[in-house]
Amino acid sequence: MSQKNQIRIGIDARFFGPRQKGLGRYVQKLVEGLEQIDKYNQYIIFLRKDNWDKFQPKNPNFKKVLADYRWYSLKEQIFLPFRIWQQKIDLMHFPHFNFPVLYFGPFIVTIHDLVLKKFPTRRASSLGPFRYFIKNLAYQAVIRLAVKRAKKIIAVSNYTKQDILRHFNIRPDKIKVIYEGGPNLKLSKTKIQDTNRLNITKPYLLYVGNAYPHKNLERLIIAFSKLAGDKKYCDLQLVLVGEMDYFYQRLKNLSYFSLAEMRQKIIFAGFVPDQDLGILYHNALLYVFPSLCEGFGLPPLEAMTYGCPVVCSNTTCLPEILGPAALYFDPENIDQIVLKIKQAIEDNHLREKLISQGFKRVKNYQWSKMAEQTLGIYKL
Repeated sequence: MSQKNQIRIGIDARFFGPRQKGLGRYVQKLVEGLEQIDKYNQYIIFLRKDNWDKFQPKNPNFKKVLADYRWYSLKEQIFLPFRIWQQKIDLMHFPHFNFPVLYFGPFIVTIHDLVLKKFPTRRASSLGPFRYFIKNLAYQAVIRLAVKRAKKIIAVSNYTKQDILRHFNIRPDKIKVIYEGGPNLKLSKTKIQDTNRLNITKPYLLYVGNAYPHKNLERLIIAFSKLAGDKKYCDLQLVLVGEMDYFYQRLKNLSYFSLAEMRQKIIFAGFVPDQDLGILYHNALLYVFPSLCEGFGLPPLEAMTYGCPVVCSNTTCLPEILGPAALYFDPENIDQIVLKIKQAIEDNHLREKLISQGFKRVKNYQWSKMAEQTLGIYKL
């Protein structure tokens, strides 16, 4: 690379960190991976106050800049373009569709999924009907502009790429599929501190993720209620791990929890840090993932890393990403969810096969490879 090709690359890292779920982990691993492999270009990392201390640059070519504007907000649209312009950015990377439409410099956008386009329901929002209607219109406009104006689009799976092509009139060669990385959580040598407080006991089924409607947790809870009604599985628990936000609170208030017995069997663990999350995966009987729509599906891969058999939805990208390492069910068929969970619990040979296949599958996904391929897009 000659001197004239050195560029200033901006990364919107306002989602940086595991508290922002899969998107936050993607941004974190991208920035950390680029730090390790690119000693030449200059990087400007835009962060919020909440995650400012989460990133401490180790590469002298990486600089932090405060951009404390809430995601999907008017401030994001108005003030973020000016913040980027101040830094004289040559190429901007927005790792989510919510780019500021007043930014007219060259940029790359990562699109993880089209959930909000495919599931435009007010149940996916805490807003009232009118505000939700306006917000949904804004979303449709922003993502359409992002797809149209981006120099290049990164899709995290072939399924997502095909989904983008189905909904938008763009050239296929404008989209580059770059898989996310596999998990690298570490297994703590000490037992999770919250186990006693949360009353988590083995055996238990595990779900890790958010509680947005498309995650289909209501059907999972109904399926579990049927399962727990069988004397054979009366000691089974369901552990749900995720920040106790509006959507988890709404789920917790469902009528299924009117019985004290069910409140003991279904555990809302809240946010669990990485050092303890590995213990929950490791000790779980099964990881169950009933999602109706995913762009990549990181949590099932995390489960596989710890030798936890995966039973999951057969929709969207999941068969592509997980391959033969999971037992699949129709996520809209509650009886089938129950059947497949029972099958995975009772068939020891199947469980061992899923565990073995899982260990092999996670090796296909590396964050370092994701960072290298993304850097290749920057150089185009």
